[in-house]
Amino acid sequence: MTALATDTLRLGTRRSALALVQSGLVADVLRQAGHVVELVEVTTKGDNTTGAVGDLGTGVFVNELRRALAAGEVDLAVHSLKDLPTTPASDVTLAAIPRRADPRDALVARDGATLAELPSGARIGTGSPRRMAQLRALGYGLDVVPIRGNVDTRIGKVTSGELDGVVVAMAGVHRLGRRDVVTEVLDPGQLLPAPGQGALAVECRASDADFAATLAAALDDSATRAAVTAERTLLARLEAGCTAPVGALADVAVGDEGEEEIYLRAVVANIDGARAIRLSITGGLDEPEDVGNRLAANLLDAGAADLIGENRT
Repeated sequence: MTALATDTLRLGTRRSALALVQSGLVADVLRQAGHVVELVEVTTKGDNTTGAVGDLGTGVFVNELRRALAAGEVDLAVHSLKDLPTTPASDVTLAAIPRRADPRDALVARDGATLAELPSGARIGTGSPRRMAQLRALGYGLDVVPIRGNVDTRIGKVTSGELDGVVVAMAGVHRLGRRDVVTEVLDPGQLLPAPGQGALAVECRASDADFAATLAAALDDSATRAAVTAERTLLARLEAGCTAPVGALADVAVGDEGEEEIYLRAVVANIDGARAIRLSITGGLDEPEDVGNRLAANLLDAGAADLIGENRT
């Protein structure tokens, strides 16, 4: 069934509840295709810190899984796509990107409140500089504070009264069966998500070309791949990194000429929300890299490099 020597596919996954659910979704599809799949739990650097993830550099949730792949301990690995560094790794290949879940951010707030209903000074928690910058830029007077922890831990800070609300990824809440706690799904016009948010990445060794083709045939969604390729190309061109205050969302839709096209929106902001640049562009579905590069160039022309530089100081 595959180019591998073993009949059982060893799927590498982080140990968090969300990672296990996401890896289980991939495993279920492969099992339906006739494969035997075993989950192999791997601890990553990002799982062992109480500090800010952004201080640890890129790949903190990815590198140990890639090491396990290279060592032959697992045959494939599943990641949240937004965690992948934009610089390709030479020894692994991005074999499949399954159909994306809801890419938007979601608010979980006390008393069922929306963002606009929260009073000035309300304490909102998030671990993402991108969300911090955009929340502050809304002008609601929110006190945006950094937090760490898994989805349940973050939600618990609201139910305990420690915070008035938290902002999390809608896809993660949904996959964990916690959709009922969401008080508002945030429009991308307010908060643009992280590049790749809501999508999964399935990697295998670059040397396993036949196996990569097997994974692609079972799991890859071409529209999702085009959309996230445009988003990640933009991020790479900006040289901003996956923890920078950069939001991007590509939608695939039928354009005025009756053909599918990519509509890419992006924002670059400084962390205090005082300055933000928002631009958009459209382009061909078969040219996602061109779409991402063109919008990145427009953002740089508008001063995005200065904002990104401010966030690094």
